Amino acid sequence: MYLNIGKNKSLRERSVIGIFDMDNATVSQITRSYLTSAQREGRLESCGLELPKSFILCFEGDDPKNTRVCFSKLSAASLLGRLE
Repeated sequence: MYLNIGKNKSLRERSVIGIFDMDNATVSQITRSYLTSAQREGRLESCGLELPKSFILCFEGDDPKNTRVCFSKLSAASLLGRLE
């Protein structure tokens, strides 16, 4: 199955590691550092030009070590509802 995260962007459900709320998760300095390093390494994707409400951590292919971060305009609660 696939999870639509907005703007016709879909991710495989089994590749999703976590869904995080931008307002709550980015309070931590560790999370901000992780997002900054992901941006520097080119592992950051955005779905649209709007301010993101959540971000999804997932892996590419079959290797869980190849992670990427996708920003979404949808809230974390909406994305979790779509998974269920």
